[in-house]
Amino acid sequence: MNKDRIEGSAKQAGGAIKEMAGKVTGDAKLKAEGSADKLAGKVQNAVGGAKDAIQGK
Repeated sequence: MNKDRIEGSAKQAGGAIKEMAGKVTGDAKLKAEGSADKLAGKVQNAVGGAKDAIQGK
């Protein structure tokens, strides 16, 4: 597991928390930011997975 996968997972978790907080408080902007962070985390995690596959890990 490389740095991209760890950071991507952390972004996904943080985004999920932000998204839930936005839903609970009715803050559409916070909810949208959370969704964006989750998506960015998924992409970063996928990049890390591709790097691992290329390196044969």
